[in-house]
Amino acid sequence: MLQIKRPSIVDVAELAKVSKQTVSRVINESPNVSEKTRQRVLQAIEALGFRRSELARNFSQGRTHSLGVVGRDLNYFGTRTYIGIARQAEALGYSLLLKELPESGIEQIEPMLNALLDRHVDGILWAVPEIADNHAWLDSGLLARIPVPMVFLSMAPRQEATVVAYDNFAGGELATRYLLDCGRKHIGHIAGPQEWWDASERQRGWETTLQQAGMKVLPEHVAMGNWDAASGEAAFHRLLASYPALDAVFVANDKMALGVLLAAHEKGLRIPEDLAVIGFDDITESAYFHPPLTTIFQDKAALGQQAVKTLAHRIEQKFQPAVQHVLESTPLTHQLIVRKTTPAGVIKT
Repeated sequence: MLQIKRPSIVDVAELAKVSKQTVSRVINESPNVSEKTRQRVLQAIEALGFRRSELARNFSQGRTHSLGVVGRDLNYFGTRTYIGIARQAEALGYSLLLKELPESGIEQIEPMLNALLDRHVDGILWAVPEIADNHAWLDSGLLARIPVPMVFLSMAPRQEATVVAYDNFAGGELATRYLLDCGRKHIGHIAGPQEWWDASERQRGWETTLQQAGMKVLPEHVAMGNWDAASGEAAFHRLLASYPALDAVFVANDKMALGVLLAAHEKGLRIPEDLAVIGFDDITESAYFHPPLTTIFQDKAALGQQAVKTLAHRIEQKFQPAVQHVLESTPLTHQLIVRKTTPAGVIKT
């Protein structure tokens, strides 16, 4: 099979009849080369179609302009967060090395980190959501031994770690406050799995907002789901049985809210007259539910972009500590998307 050999610095030196060191000086724009020799080298570069190896140049600087990205499973690499990561990395000149983490034990994590370090990545994005104790490895001292910067996405703040995450507590507050402003007095919650940090924070935001409004929050006012539509339907039936006065429900994600809408229809409840519903995430399909779903939007692409910017900032601080690097950051704030599952007019209470 025919292979086309890429011109090397040696080929340029031979054609220009100079040393490799002279070619290197010309490429790096050193002043220690005569103009006549410089032009001869440049002519040889053009004639051969020589292109400087960015990889070799980066290695000479002690870096590769590559980032490791660890996701929980392969599905992660099709999400809006990953798209944001990929686009921002491209904009900043970084390539990505992807790793899937099916298990979260220290015996799986340390070899994975070592594999990334063996590829000389400049930094690592840990994009595994915090579930139960899957971040307990941070207490092992392993993080302190990693020689490159790391940034963590969507986990509880830790003093020893750099975290980029939405404030899910604030998201729960926003949803619940809106239902209160709609005049609803009996607001239940369908929570995601409580071992998920995101889910527990959203529930805490709901509970705290109701308590601050002077309302009782009882165990029978909440039912658990597992993020999918079927679990949302089942959870709503349980919630309504234990809390029959229910006139509104904050659902921890849009997929479960889809199940809630089906269950409410089966019960003969009018949306939003009898029951107001707010979801979370603003998935693409939520605008096409029946009725279209009011929801809380988190810009997951912006989350990925901010994570890359933060990691790149830490990398530049490492390689150029004397330079004052300014981090361009955009606040990660939630947006309430009002559709047809809540009343059209908001009544301040």
